[in-house]
Amino acid sequence: MSNFPDQSAVEKLPLVGVDTGGTFTDFVYLDSLGELHTLKVLSTPDDPGRAIVSGLQQLGLNESGCRLVHGTTVGTNAVLEGRGAEVAFVTNQGFADLLTLGRQNRPEIYNLSPKPEAPPVPREMCVEVPVRLAADGSQLVELDQPKIDDFVEQIRQLQPEAVAICLLFSWLDSSQEQQLTSALPEQLFVSYSADILPAIGEYERGITTWLNARIGGMLQSYLKNLQQQLPQAQIAVMQSSGHTIAAAQAGEQAVRLLLSGPAGGLAAVAGIGRLTGEQRLLSFDMGGTSTDVALVEKQPVLTSQGRIGRWPVAVPMVDMHTIGAGGGSIAWLDSAGGLQVGPQSAGADPGPACYAQGGELPTVTDAHAVLGHIPDSARLAGRLRLDKDAARRSFTDIADRLEITVEQAARGVLDIANEHMARALRVMSAERGHDPSGLTLISFGGAGGLHVCALAERLGMTCALVPVHGGVLSALGMLLAAPGRELTQSRLQLLHEVEISGINDGFEQLMETACGQLSEEGVDPSQIIIHRQLDCRYHGQNHSITVDWKSTDDDPVGLASEQFERRHARQNGHRLEQSVELVNIRITVTGRPPMRDLPVVSSTAALTREVQQVYGVDDPVTVIQRNQVPAENHQSGPAVIVDQLATIWLASGWQAAADHYGNLLLRKMPS
Repeated sequence: MSNFPDQSAVEKLPLVGVDTGGTFTDFVYLDSLGELHTLKVLSTPDDPGRAIVSGLQQLGLNESGCRLVHGTTVGTNAVLEGRGAEVAFVTNQGFADLLTLGRQNRPEIYNLSPKPEAPPVPREMCVEVPVRLAADGSQLVELDQPKIDDFVEQIRQLQPEAVAICLLFSWLDSSQEQQLTSALPEQLFVSYSADILPAIGEYERGITTWLNARIGGMLQSYLKNLQQQLPQAQIAVMQSSGHTIAAAQAGEQAVRLLLSGPAGGLAAVAGIGRLTGEQRLLSFDMGGTSTDVALVEKQPVLTSQGRIGRWPVAVPMVDMHTIGAGGGSIAWLDSAGGLQVGPQSAGADPGPACYAQGGELPTVTDAHAVLGHIPDSARLAGRLRLDKDAARRSFTDIADRLEITVEQAARGVLDIANEHMARALRVMSAERGHDPSGLTLISFGGAGGLHVCALAERLGMTCALVPVHGGVLSALGMLLAAPGRELTQSRLQLLHEVEISGINDGFEQLMETACGQLSEEGVDPSQIIIHRQLDCRYHGQNHSITVDWKSTDDDPVGLASEQFERRHARQNGHRLEQSVELVNIRITVTGRPPMRDLPVVSSTAALTREVQQVYGVDDPVTVIQRNQVPAENHQSGPAVIVDQLATIWLASGWQAAADHYGNLLLRKMPS
C-alpha cells in the first residue's frame, strides 16, 4: 500500500517551486486562480531550510500547506567542499585500491611534479571480501556465512558512518551485494552498486556508489528536517535528470540530486521552447556565483559521463558545462597587473557592493551598475536599493592601478566575463558539432539578461529568447518538471547479434521497477509515459552514444545502428568500419508534471518611460518595464528592460517583442 496521500487531495494544494542558489533562494508560486507569483530571498548557506521557511512565510503558505518541488544544492556543495560521511568501501579481495587507481588520468599531463591528491577512501577504510563473479555472471568464489560474519565484524571495528559496496560484475548478479547489505545494522546508511548503478565500469560504478553513501545520510537528514519544519507540505525534489522524486525516497538515491537546481532551469527551457516553437536552444543560466551552459533539443540532453568536481558521476544527468562566472564574481588584478574575473564570488553575504550590504569588492553586477545597464530606480532581487556610488567606489582601486577610468575598468570586467561565458557556450555547441548561428540563445538567472545580446553577437547568433520569470526560471522549472525515473541495465553485446525479444524483456523488467516507484508516489499509471533507449559504441571504443529503441519498427536493431552511426559522424566527423556494440539499455518513465502550461499575460502599450545615461551611448537610453514591451511592435535597442527580479540590457542593433506568455523574443537587425 502506498505511503503517500491521495493524489487528488494533493493536487488541490498550492504549488510552489523552490531553487536554492549560492546567493538567492528563488520561489515561484502558482495560486488557485492560475497566476504565478515570484519571490527571492537571500540564501542561508549554513541551513538552506531557513531561507525556504522564510520565503513560504512571506508567501503566506507555511501554515496552510503546499506542494513544494525543491531544487537543492546541499549534496552538490558537500561534494565540492569535500564534506560528508566517513565511508567504508567494500569490494572484492585484491581490489581495495580500485577507487584510488581510478582510470589513472592525470589532470595536468605536462606537470612533472603533480601535487598528490588524497584518495576518496583511505586504505584503512577499505574492506575486501573473498568473493568473485566471472564476466558471465557465474560464481567463481561463493559468499558463505563465515565470510559474512567476518565482514560484519570488520565493519563493526571500523565504525564508519556509511558503507559503499561495489563488487565486480554485480550488474550481472546483485545477490552477493544484497546479502552483505542485509547483514549490516539497519541504522547504518548502506549503498550497494547494483542498486545505485547496475552498469559496466567498476570504477565509475564504485565512485558513484561511494558518493551516494557519502552524502545520502546528509540529504536524508536535511530533507527530514525540512519536512519537520513544514509538516503540512508535500515535498518532492528535483533530480539531476530533470525529473522529480518524492523527498521520502530521495535520500537513498542522493547521488541523483547533484545537479538538482540547474536541472530545474533546463526543464523550464524545454517547456518554454515547446510553447514558443523554438526547439533548438542554447541556454545559459547566470546566477550570482556561477554560469551553467547547456543544449536543449526539445528535451534537455542527458549524459552518463558527467562529473562533479574531480569525480565521475555515471547516473543520468543533464549535460551541462559550469564555470565560475556569475553576477557576484569578483574582479581583481593578478601579480602581473592583469585584470581577472572570478572564480571567487561575493556570494549572498555580503554580496556585490551595489547591494549596500557591506560588500566592498568590485563584481560583475557592480560593473553593470557603473555603466548604467541597471536603472538607478531598480530594486535588486525585488527589494534591495541600488547603490551606484558604492559600485563606483569598489572599482576605484583597480582603475587607479591600471590608470584608467572607473567606467573603462567596468567595461573591461564585462568583456572578460563575456569571453568566459562565450567560451563555455562554444564547448556545448561548436565543440559538439552544432553551429551556434543555427541555434536560439536563451538566457536566464538573475544576471543572464544583462549579457544575452553581447554573447549572441560573439557567437554569431541572431536570435535570442529571454523567458518570462527568467530571474527565477530554475524555480519555475520545478513546476514544469514531471515525476520520473531513469534506470539502466548493462547488456554488453554486438548489436547485430542482439535478440529483439531479449532486449524487450530487459525493458519490461526496468519498466516494472520504475512504474512501481512512481506508483508509490501516487502517480496515475494511465498517465505514465515510457521512453526506451540504447547506449551504443563502436567495438573497441570506451565512450558510448545514446540512441532511441523503437520496438514497433520493422527493423529496430538496424534503425538503432543507423542512428548511432549518424550521431557519431555528427559529433566526431567520421564513421568507422567497425561493428556497433550495445553497452546499456535505458528506460525513462515519467508521469504528469504539476504544471503543464504557462499562464497567458496581457502586454500593454508603454505608458511611462524613464531615461538613463549609459556609458558608451551618446543619447539617454529608454528604461521600460517588461510588461510594457508591446507584442505588435518591436522595442528597439539600446534600452534597459526591467521587471521585478531581473534586468535586460537590449543592445544597439537588437529588437525585442513579447509573446502572449510574457517571453521576450530578441532579433539582431541586419546592419
